[in-house]
Amino acid sequence: MSTASGRPSCALPDTPIEGVIPGIMTCVHCGFCLQACPTYLALEDENDSPRGRILIMRSLVEGDLSLDDPSVHTHIDRCLGCQACETACPSGVPYGQMLEATRATLRQVKRIPVLGRIILWMFARPAVLRPALAMARVARAAKIAALLSHLSGRIGDAMAMLAASTPALRVRPYVRRGQGTRGTAALLLGCVMDGLFRHTHRATERTLAANDYRILAAPGQRCCGALHAHAGDLDVARALARRNIDAFERSGADHIAVNAAGCGAMMKSYGHLLADDPEWAERASNIAARVRDVSELLSAAGPTAGSPLPHRVTYDAPCHLLHAQRLSLPPLRVLAAIPGLDLVPLADADQCCGAAGIYNILEPGLSRLVLAPKLANIAITGAGLLVTGNPGCHMQIGGGLLRAGGSTRAVHPVELLDASYAGHWT
Repeated sequence: MSTASGRPSCALPDTPIEGVIPGIMTCVHCGFCLQACPTYLALEDENDSPRGRILIMRSLVEGDLSLDDPSVHTHIDRCLGCQACETACPSGVPYGQMLEATRATLRQVKRIPVLGRIILWMFARPAVLRPALAMARVARAAKIAALLSHLSGRIGDAMAMLAASTPALRVRPYVRRGQGTRGTAALLLGCVMDGLFRHTHRATERTLAANDYRILAAPGQRCCGALHAHAGDLDVARALARRNIDAFERSGADHIAVNAAGCGAMMKSYGHLLADDPEWAERASNIAARVRDVSELLSAAGPTAGSPLPHRVTYDAPCHLLHAQRLSLPPLRVLAAIPGLDLVPLADADQCCGAAGIYNILEPGLSRLVLAPKLANIAITGAGLLVTGNPGCHMQIGGGLLRAGGSTRAVHPVELLDASYAGHWT
């Protein structure tokens, strides 16, 4: 189907999926994406591969499938959105953008499950989310989460993930004040990171200061919008993006430091998210260009070497750092700055762990299936610490390790560097 201009016509005009037709048509169905796709490897169903889902998207565009077809929702909803297919694709298909647009279009006829809607509603409202995360911290500190982590089903999974957010290393506080010779940086506080991983924020600030970045505040910032965009709620994602753009513009910082891979990938895509908004498009692109994963900033500075840290560790690359942001070396350079660290390679470290935002809550069975080989590979390494730079991955893998009865703990790369700089840890 095509118009007189040669552009493919669309059976769903004026919908988000219409805007990604060029990407859909770029796919040549070569199959390189199949072995990169975690759901295809787990289910061995072509419909649950990137190639199969793109065919579904094309069938929607051409009118061969309807928006209310249950199988369409099943296979599109099963996608983790890890973007490993983009790394494998020789044609440059922008699959992540296509997935978000397709889900936004599907939401016109079917909303996401109630639990998902409640979570997204909370994450868009700090006045609701902050007390909820405060109660979660109490449950974590009181060991309630650890106690309930052995329950079966979603409750046990959730409690294990919460327990896994407990700091793996306790660092003696130290003070470093960066002179700013490498520029200024404002930290994205985020949602889960600010609620459950404040120790990672403090480690981020100290390690950046130790490498001569000056830290600035960015009051008024909100959730990055990643969870909403991935679920197809693009309107809320755009509203949150605008709040962040305004906050970080006012900060005047040279860099926006992000220590959560999914949030960093989202903020780097603000230009695309708001491309059709004449008032915000340029501002969004300018802010996106200033976003840096914390490992990028530290890597650019060396980083400065610390004191010996005699731990055996293994590194798992967050999908939204490796595949979405295409960053593989910076986290390894951070770890290389720690003398005495025994870094053991992890097989299939480029494969998704099954977290994917709220995917592990909405699709718990398939999420566990995707996680299982990751846990087995970690056990082979004999590492005491699993290093990863995203809260979702941290909690998913850490919770899985806890429920499996292992002693390996999850930790962020900057926490290790922070412990090395402190020279004392427990």
